[in-house]
Amino acid sequence: MGPATQSPPPQTGPGEPPQTIEAEVLGSAEIDEGLLWTLLRRAGRSVARPAIECLELVLDAHTPLQVRLTMLAALTYLVFPLDLVPDFIPVAGFGDDVVAMTALLGLYRSHMSEAVRARAQRKLDQWFPPVR
Repeated sequence: MGPATQSPPPQTGPGEPPQTIEAEVLGSAEIDEGLLWTLLRRAGRSVARPAIECLELVLDAHTPLQVRLTMLAALTYLVFPLDLVPDFIPVAGFGDDVVAMTALLGLYRSHMSEAVRARAQRKLDQWFPPVR
C-alpha cells in the first residue's frame, strides 16, 4: 500500500452538488484480522471491566441500599439521553454529567471489596475471554 495523498477539499458554490472525492479503501490483504480481533477484545475488556464491577457492586447484598440507589440513579442519568442541562450548551452541558460521574466514582471507590472485584473478574473472563 502506497503513501496516502491528500488533496484540498473540493470547493462548491451554493446550490451546486458536492464533488466526488476519490479514496483508497483498505482490503483484507492490508488488515491482519487476527490482530484486529485481539485489539477489539482487549478494548472490550478494558471498557467492560468498570461497568461489570459497578453492576456487581449494585447487586452485592453487602452494599447499603442508599449506595445502590444512588449508583443506579447516577448510571441512569449518564445513560439517559435527556439531561437537566443539554450537552450542546458549551461547558455547562457536561457539568451535570461530571457531577453524576463524580458521585458514581466516589461510591465505587469507597464500597468496592475484593469479593465483588473477584466476581466481576470471573464474569469479565466469561464474557470477554482473556487474549493469549
